[in-house]
Amino acid sequence: MGVEQTIRERFSVRSYRPDPVSEADLMAVLESARLSQSAKNLQDWRFVVVRNESTRKKLAEAAKGQRFVAEAPVVIACCGFDTGYVMTCGQKSYVIDVAIAIENMALTAHERGLGTCWLGAFYEDQAKSVLGISSPEVRVVGLITLGYSAATAPGQKRKPIGDVVAFERW
Repeated sequence: MGVEQTIRERFSVRSYRPDPVSEADLMAVLESARLSQSAKNLQDWRFVVVRNESTRKKLAEAAKGQRFVAEAPVVIACCGFDTGYVMTCGQKSYVIDVAIAIENMALTAHERGLGTCWLGAFYEDQAKSVLGISSPEVRVVGLITLGYSAATAPGQKRKPIGDVVAFERW
C-alpha cells in the first residue's frame, strides 16, 4: 500500500477487536515514531506503551471516560520534553515533534492492518499519574490507541481543496 492510499483510507478507530497486536507490528509502529523528524533533531519525545488492562482502564477514565481507550489492546502515551526550546516561528518544538511522530505511527499502523485513534481529549494530570510521570518537564501530548478495528471505515468528509489551499497569498 502506498502512502497516498494509506492517507486516504486511514480513519479514527473507536471500536476494537480483542486480538493482541503482534510484537513485530508494535515495534514497526514504534520505529516509525523513532525515525520521525524533529526540530534541531532534538528527538524530544518518549513513548509509554500500555498493554495492561487495568492501566488501560485508568487511562480511559483520564480520557473523559472514553471506553474504547480501555478496549484497544494497546495505548501509547506520546510524551514530549518541554525544554523551553521555541522555534523561530514561535511554536514550542516538542508539541510539533510529538505530533509528527504520532502521525507516523498512525500511518504505519494502518499500512500494517491496524487501527488507531489519536486522542487529545484527556486530562494530562490524570494520565501522568496513571503512568507514573512526575517530572513537570515531561508533557503527555497525546494518547494513541492501537489494535484491530471492529468497525468499517466511515465515509471521510473533507472540505474541497479550494477551501483549504491558497496559492501565493492568503
